[in-house]
Amino acid sequence: MSRLGLIKAVLGPILRLMFRPQVEGAENIPGTGPVILAGNHLTFIDSMIMPICLERQVHYIGKDEYVTGKGLKGRLMAWFFTSCGMIPVDRDGGRGGVAALMTGRRVLEEGKMFSIYPEGTRSPDGRLYRGRTGIARLTLMTGAPVVPFAMIGTDKIQPGGAGLPRPGKVTVRFGKPMEFSRYEGMDRDRYVLRAVTDSVMSEVMQLSGQEYVDMYATKAKAA
Repeated sequence: MSRLGLIKAVLGPILRLMFRPQVEGAENIPGTGPVILAGNHLTFIDSMIMPICLERQVHYIGKDEYVTGKGLKGRLMAWFFTSCGMIPVDRDGGRGGVAALMTGRRVLEEGKMFSIYPEGTRSPDGRLYRGRTGIARLTLMTGAPVVPFAMIGTDKIQPGGAGLPRPGKVTVRFGKPMEFSRYEGMDRDRYVLRAVTDSVMSEVMQLSGQEYVDMYATKAKAA
């Protein structure tokens, strides 16, 4: 049994009891080959619920501080997050964005599934914010289809993204795959990158029902 399989076997029943996750549109995720999952980000627990709900292993970027803790607690956290598909990257440095992009590209070129939050950070108020164009670069560089998704209700079970989550109902909704082969070779055209990113975010908005804000979430947090 894989490490993720063990986590699903042990924690799956507990998570289902606490959060009653309802998965919609899972059939839209290709069973094989590279796939980009792109969706909203409401709270910390989003990245814990997603891997448990899917049959395929999903990989995603996480802060390296999650796997560098000391002692037994630190080792257990590192084991858990890496088992769930997290790839630690130092995102605080000037090269953090490039490292994350190249990591995603490597995962996709290996034929795996990679999840990304185009907003770049958790929503500060439950609304959907403007997407960063890294998602567009990934799909244009690798040719991988984009499956938009929406996490619904996680902000209610873990308000503010901190502290222990409380029982509640969560929905994970997947849309139809999106492909952008018509823009092949245009991964450096900023107008194309923005158009692709906005089309993905439009689908996420439709799936989540969130109000859309045409500004970056990091700017909203800094205001």
